[in-house]
Amino acid sequence: MLYEMLVLGAVLFIAALIFILLRNPQAPGAMPFFQAYLLLVMLGYFSWFWTHGGQTVAMRAWRFRVEGADGRPLRFAQAGLRFVLAWFSVFSVAGLLWAWFDHDRKFLHDRLARTRLVMC
Repeated sequence: MLYEMLVLGAVLFIAALIFILLRNPQAPGAMPFFQAYLLLVMLGYFSWFWTHGGQTVAMRAWRFRVEGADGRPLRFAQAGLRFVLAWFSVFSVAGLLWAWFDHDRKFLHDRLARTRLVMC
C-alpha cells in the first residue's frame, strides 16, 4: 500500500496542479468540487489499470493482479464497484479483518465485487 500511495500521490499532485491552473481554488464552492474531482481522478486511475492488465504500477512491483472471480479481466463497472467498496474496507476494521475469516482469504470488497487478487 505504501508504493500505491506514493504513485497515487504523484498522480493527485499533477491533477491538483491542473485544477489550480484552470480554476481559482479559493473561489466560493471550489473545495467540494475539488474533492470530487480528486475522487474521480483516483477512480479513473484504479479503474484504468484494473481493466487494462489488472495491475497498477505498485501491483506490478509486487506481482499482484486483480481479476474477476471467474479469472476474466475486470469490466469498468466491476472496477468502479471494487474501488467504492474498497473505501469502506480500508476505513473499517471489519472490512479488513474479513479476509482472516473468509474461506478464500478475500477482502470484503473483493467478495462483494466478485473479484480476486492473485499472485502472478
